[in-house]
Amino acid sequence: MKKGIGLWIDHRKAVVVSISHEGEKTTEITSNMEKHVRYAEGATMAGSSEDIRDRQFGNHLNSFYDAVIAVIHDGDSIQIFGPGEAKSELKKRLESKELGGRIDTIKTVDKMTDRQISEKVRERLQKM
Repeated sequence: MKKGIGLWIDHRKAVVVSISHEGEKTTEITSNMEKHVRYAEGATMAGSSEDIRDRQFGNHLNSFYDAVIAVIHDGDSIQIFGPGEAKSELKKRLESKELGGRIDTIKTVDKMTDRQISEKVRERLQKM
């Protein structure tokens, strides 16, 4: 049996479910980030505190995505779902690390329980 991974992700946390011949494991990774406030383009001057906050937010997200990738990198099949932009940002990050070929599906979904995520991963693995 291949190792199948599914994860629900937003900018605040990721819930990773991995299923293999060894069993099923759920891991939660939190970003410890506050909600990001975006400012209108042109409303700030270059080098302003908003620009600095945007850069810090981006750097923090990259660290968060790297922590997620450290957990999912050995998956043969990766399902990504979540409500916002984080799933697409993670996809780009995976592609930059040459892991994009392992992505099975990306779907927009609202909040899900750990049990719902596990069921979604199991259903997809049975179809493969």
